[in-house]
Amino acid sequence: MSTFQNTTASSIIFLLTGVPGLEAFHTWISIPFCFLYATALSGNSLILFVIITQPSLHEPMYYFLSMLSTTDLGLSISTLATMLGIFWFNAREISFNACLSQMFFIQLFTVMESSVLLAMAFDRYMAISNPLRYASVLTDLKIAQIGVAIVTRGTLILTPMVVLLKRLSYCSSHVLHHSYCFHPDVMKLSCTDTRINSAVGLTALISTAGVDSVFIILSYVLIIRTVLSIASPEERKKAFSTCISHIGAVAVFYIPLISLSFVHRFGKRAPPYVHTLIANAYLLIPPVMNPIIYSVKTKQIWKAVLKVFHSSMTKS
Repeated sequence: MSTFQNTTASSIIFLLTGVPGLEAFHTWISIPFCFLYATALSGNSLILFVIITQPSLHEPMYYFLSMLSTTDLGLSISTLATMLGIFWFNAREISFNACLSQMFFIQLFTVMESSVLLAMAFDRYMAISNPLRYASVLTDLKIAQIGVAIVTRGTLILTPMVVLLKRLSYCSSHVLHHSYCFHPDVMKLSCTDTRINSAVGLTALISTAGVDSVFIILSYVLIIRTVLSIASPEERKKAFSTCISHIGAVAVFYIPLISLSFVHRFGKRAPPYVHTLIANAYLLIPPVMNPIIYSVKTKQIWKAVLKVFHSSMTKS
């Protein structure tokens, strides 16, 4: 029975969905999506380029920011082909194995982003509460080890979740409700018992984004306590202002993620366009907004970006 299910699953072709009910307008709908993808790809590439080329930004805070931009690039690229393929060419078909691959990378980059945000929270805590030990604790080697741990953690947690989908058999309906492969969406098409898959998926969510969010909140409780102990109002304001960009990045990541999880688990009666809107926001808002937030709110990044543009204009 297991061999039969695996053979059947490998030959399945899923059908992705654009915006339900608005198929005739997909070409026009693709325009804002193209703009968002272009903003995400160019913005995060610029952040990476600036951090790599500007020696003044070779500090722990900006190394973590470069990790965030890398995950945002990966998240955008993971869905670019299928989403624009649907809008431009009505290319809805995706094989089972390609679907699992896309699902794995979407989930991996999501988990990595959550982990990077936690690392950035720790970075801010160390910089504010113990500035004298900041450089000695967050060395280049330690940051590289954190980066490797982030990738390893995501891979180990998500591999069982994706592999377990291969044991399922699937019903006659192979229509997915998003323009990319999402774990709960694929799971709903199965004819067999998915309780194990649901439990593993929920465990993965809690052990990654759930645990990370708790530690991020704890970090900010400690940061606020440290800031309030500073005597000078100006110093308090200066210390807390270094966290504004990170708080914005946490908000644009967790709000769409939590909204999508709730809609999938409790919003079965919600209109299809609600699922589509939140699902696309979950993938596109963080990669689009993070470069904007850090460019506007972080003076060093803003100055470095202007320096790069001025340098390129001078050479031309």
